[in-house]
Amino acid sequence: MPAVQQAFYKSGDIAQALLTHYNAHARTLPWRTPPGQGFANPYHVWLSEIMLQQTTVAAVGSYFQKFTQTWPDFEALAAAQDADVMAAWAGLGYYARARNLLKCARVVVAEYAGRLPQTEAALLKLPGIGPYTAAAIAAIAFGQRAVVVDANVERVVSRLFAVSTPLPQSKPLIRAATDGITPDTHSGDFAQAMMDLGAGICSVRAPSCLLCPVAFACDATRLGNPEVYPAKTPKAAKPQRTGRAYWIERDGHVWLVRRDDKGLLAGMRALPDDQWTARLDGDAIPPVPANWQKLPVNVSHVFTHFSLLLDIAVTSWPMDADDPGDGVWWPLKSLDKAGLPTLFRKAAEAVLNAGERV
Repeated sequence: MPAVQQAFYKSGDIAQALLTHYNAHARTLPWRTPPGQGFANPYHVWLSEIMLQQTTVAAVGSYFQKFTQTWPDFEALAAAQDADVMAAWAGLGYYARARNLLKCARVVVAEYAGRLPQTEAALLKLPGIGPYTAAAIAAIAFGQRAVVVDANVERVVSRLFAVSTPLPQSKPLIRAATDGITPDTHSGDFAQAMMDLGAGICSVRAPSCLLCPVAFACDATRLGNPEVYPAKTPKAAKPQRTGRAYWIERDGHVWLVRRDDKGLLAGMRALPDDQWTARLDGDAIPPVPANWQKLPVNVSHVFTHFSLLLDIAVTSWPMDADDPGDGVWWPLKSLDKAGLPTLFRKAAEAVLNAGERV
């Protein structure tokens, strides 16, 4: 680390400059308390941080509002039906977060009288809470000094200190550097200020260094190459899987099933499919014998570890026949209320836009 950078590192000038900027330019977000107005609601901080994992602020806003209106606290959420919560989460992705959300709320009610514990160590014991989320809650909701490092903070800090080691190997270095500039007080505001800086001025491409409140201390700015940080190890190509969804229609209704409690999209309502997984293509075996017609459309979707190309087969189900297994006939007019995950919502839209189906 250059000598001049060490001086800023030790003096707290970075933290002071950033907090001053945050006081004037903090983003207004529904889960935040403005700087200088006390700590944020712990339930709101927890809920927003879980929703924001691998998801943008813009995508989370409406979901946060819906959840807090429907389930305003831990007690209400803990008492909710699993299917209702999963349906409300539909479209936000990474559905294990929703399952852990319910588990965590129920533990908080059962073991902590409906109040989150305040220390990182205790928070880490709760379902769905990892090191970043525990640190964020401890700092933002309870005013504890905690080192909060998300992707935005990684980018800011890797540029401040010109960390040339690629991610993810550089994570310990970045955390240590973040620890060095995190103030003993106002660490929650500092963490949110770092997030705001990374989400705006210190963006992935074309960072606005002339507007940056900590440009005076930034090695990447001094070197003239901020966009090369953080360095990253090239990602391996995602495997491509294929599968099929089955549309069974009767009298203005479509047959929906509930997926298994474990695995991808666990517990969600969905169209029947041919057992595709992250590791295997589907077997193209229909869920029931019928006069199936394959539509000339398909749906593509990218999961965390693989991509999926899904084609669709449709059939009309006789009015006098037994139901095609375990599931529910869902009215087409209210299909938007079924809480289908994005993949199956895309498939349903493809079918409905295909015109004559069966």
